[in-house]
Amino acid sequence: MTIDPDSIKYNSDGLVPAIVQAADTKAVLMMAWMSAETLQLSLNEGRTVFWSRSRQEIWRKGETSGEQQIIREAYYDCDGDTLLFVVDQHGDGACHTGNYSCFFRSFND
Repeated sequence: MTIDPDSIKYNSDGLVPAIVQAADTKAVLMMAWMSAETLQLSLNEGRTVFWSRSRQEIWRKGETSGEQQIIREAYYDCDGDTLLFVVDQHGDGACHTGNYSCFFRSFND
């Protein structure tokens, strides 16, 4: 799938936030950053590919952990500044802490 580059609005670092949601549970699993390159790679490969701001490199979710995310649906919002990926989450979960979702902490706790 080819993307119209004018449809997506990247920040000053050339990145756009990408929300990842589980297809089966509808849980929000994580948020990560994508560049134009990693967005195109994700759509071409059918799995999530992100830009690591800390390591300054491309990373494919699950490449070392096995916690891959296979893309079922992909969207961008009305402003073109946020992406949403609905995925089949493989493995135990999306969070590097071992939790199913990165959003496991509540302000109410």
